[in-house]
Amino acid sequence: MNDPATGGTTVDDAESVPSSARMYDYILGGKDNYAIDRERVDAAERAYPGIKDAARINRMLLLRMARYFGESTEVDQFIDVGTGIPTEPNYHQVIRAARPEARILCTDFSKTVLRYTENLSQQDPEGRISYVHADVREPQKILEAARAHLDLSRPVAMTMVALLHFISDEFDPHGIVKTLTDQLVPGSYLAISQVTGDFDAEAGEGVAKVYRAGGTPAQVRSHAEVARFFDGFELVEPGLVVAPRWHPELAVPMPWPEPEGGDRTPVYAAIGRKP
Repeated sequence: MNDPATGGTTVDDAESVPSSARMYDYILGGKDNYAIDRERVDAAERAYPGIKDAARINRMLLLRMARYFGESTEVDQFIDVGTGIPTEPNYHQVIRAARPEARILCTDFSKTVLRYTENLSQQDPEGRISYVHADVREPQKILEAARAHLDLSRPVAMTMVALLHFISDEFDPHGIVKTLTDQLVPGSYLAISQVTGDFDAEAGEGVAKVYRAGGTPAQVRSHAEVARFFDGFELVEPGLVVAPRWHPELAVPMPWPEPEGGDRTPVYAAIGRKP
C-alpha cells in the first residue's frame, strides 16, 4: 500500500501501486516512473486539465525559493522535507551553486527517492548532503537526523514544498509542522507550497479523489488554512500568494515551455522567517 504521507509504497515502491513522487517525476519529464503512475496522472488531468502546468509551476517555485535562500539570506543549512526524486534541475543543485558550503538534509519515505538521494550523497565526498528515510509523520526521527547532520543552534531553512497536501487532517499536519519548526532558532526559515481548491473546489476535490483512489491521502486547503502553517513566523514579501506571483524575477531556466500561470493557479506559496 502507499504511505499516506508521501505516496511512497511501504513495501518496495511496487510497479503496481502509484507513487506521488513518481507521478511528479513523470510530469516533470523524468524517467523514474511506471505505467501505473502515468495512468494516475492522466486520470488527474481529466479531473483538472491544468494539473501538469500546476506541477511544473510548483517546481519552478521551489528553484526560485532555493535562489532566494542562496542570494538573499545568510543561511547555509537546509532541511528538505519530502525531497522527492531529484529530477533535474533540482533544489540541491541550485542551493549548492549559490552556497557550495551548504549542508543539506533530505528526507522522504519513498524507496525510489532513497536510491537516488543516496547516490547524491555518494557524489558528495565532503559529506554535506545527507538523507534520512523517514515518514514526515515521524517528526522526531527527522529532528534526530537533523541534530546529527546540522548545527541546530544556528539558523536553518526548512522546505515543505508540494508535501502538505499529501497529509490529510487526520494526521494533524499543523501539529507536525509545529513540532519540526519549534526546534528551529530565530533567523530560521520555513518554505511551503500547498494545493488549494479556493479557485475551483470541484476540480481540487476531483484531483484529491484520484490520489486517494491510488492509496495516497490528499487534501486541498484554503488560504487561511495554509497561513496557519506559518504561525510564529513573519512572512517575507510578497506574503502567501499563488505560486507564479512569488518572486518571478528569480526564475531558473527550465527544460519545458513556460506554463500558463496566473492569479488562479491552485497552489499557494510563501516563505516565513522566525523572528
